Amino acid sequence: MLLSAGLGSQTLASSYGAGIENSQWYLSESVFECSLVHDVPGYGRAVFSHRAGESLTFFLESETPMMRPGRGQLVVEAPSWRPGIAPRPIGAVTVSDSRRAITVGNREATLMAQGLLQGMRPTMTRAAWYDDRPVRVHLSNVNFSGPYSGYRECVSGLLPVNYDQIRRSRVPFASGSTSLSDADRQLLDNIVTYVMADSTVERVFVDGHSDSVGSRIDNRALSEERANVVADYLRSRGMHEDLLIVRAQGDQFPVSRRHADNRRTTIRLQRQGERSDLQQANGPGTGFSG
Repeated sequence: MLLSAGLGSQTLASSYGAGIENSQWYLSESVFECSLVHDVPGYGRAVFSHRAGESLTFFLESETPMMRPGRGQLVVEAPSWRPGIAPRPIGAVTVSDSRRAITVGNREATLMAQGLLQGMRPTMTRAAWYDDRPVRVHLSNVNFSGPYSGYRECVSGLLPVNYDQIRRSRVPFASGSTSLSDADRQLLDNIVTYVMADSTVERVFVDGHSDSVGSRIDNRALSEERANVVADYLRSRGMHEDLLIVRAQGDQFPVSRRHADNRRTTIRLQRQGERSDLQQANGPGTGFSG
């Protein structure tokens, strides 16, 4: 196994990791993301990242590729000054040829963080880019617990959602209806909370739509009412009027052959520097501008 080769032939391995004298963890915190960053001398950096609305993840990155793309191994092992403790396998990891060579999800990231708190060191092993020697990268537990406490406090203050989750949102409506459900209000509350925290959002497009049943005049009026219901709720929760662009699209931009899919109001956020596109897209399943 690759793991055995990496752990049993350490004299042949290229090993990277901070020692007691230079191990540091840095906390980066905001309402949008909480991160723990660890420099790995000679290799690059390791990052635990927790975005608003998501779970903890981990990635390892390097400016120069040192691991061959493919299947690597991740274990939690004892540092050299704690002999006699067997490594705990976490599982296989996929090594890519990108700058961010290894990325793992919540389960693996959580087990790695728990290992660090227990005085262990997570270690990733994979064959080198140019030969078969194993490359081993380990994370030092030294000076980890203090920043981790700050990370946990940071997580408690994260926004409920991130930009990618709500930048394009949809409120569905029943036939002939303009009523908001509790789930709709929760979505709109999250959008307002995010927009009020992110000063780079400069436009919020609210587009009302209808199905094609009935007259075009009636459908446009219904879509306008649906757009206004959503926009009025956003205003009532504190969104500034200057951000809102409210439009009635009637039945001219269907996204599906199913009438239910076309009865909707879409909300699209636009940040500074992003392209403004006032023309509605007509792609399947979207119904959003641009």
